[in-house]
Amino acid sequence: MYKKVLLAYDGSIEGRLALREGAKLAQFCGADVFLLAVVETFASVGTLEGGVVISMNEQIATYREVLKEGVERLKTMGFSPTARLGVGNAGEQIAEVAKEIGANLVVVGYRPTGPLARWWFGSVGTYLIEHLRCSVLVAQTEISDDQFAQLTMPSIQA
Repeated sequence: MYKKVLLAYDGSIEGRLALREGAKLAQFCGADVFLLAVVETFASVGTLEGGVVISMNEQIATYREVLKEGVERLKTMGFSPTARLGVGNAGEQIAEVAKEIGANLVVVGYRPTGPLARWWFGSVGTYLIEHLRCSVLVAQTEISDDQFAQLTMPSIQA
């Protein structure tokens, strides 16, 4: 079914949920796992919660750590993921990498936004559905690392 799964990861709670759910599907399918973190480039500086402004270089350094943390999570789940850091528009970067690696499934997290943010920035999930010819999962199922570790491959009866 799925042989190459691309997990878009930003280190957020929603991103962790998507990582686990995507990893669970990849495990069931025996798929290769690719991990992508994207530094958005709306401007040369970003604003964190609380109004703290950080430079693009600081954002890139932060996302390198996020990517490293995601790789470690996947390794503890038994994967040997290929990881990449992208810079640019999240939807465009995810779609580009998905096409490049021939992904059968792209998994992203869901983060609720207000109507103004959806209108201004758009939805990454919607962008991917419109621009990719593979399955897209907008993950919302909560599964802990411990629950994931207890999962086993289903036996297939002939």
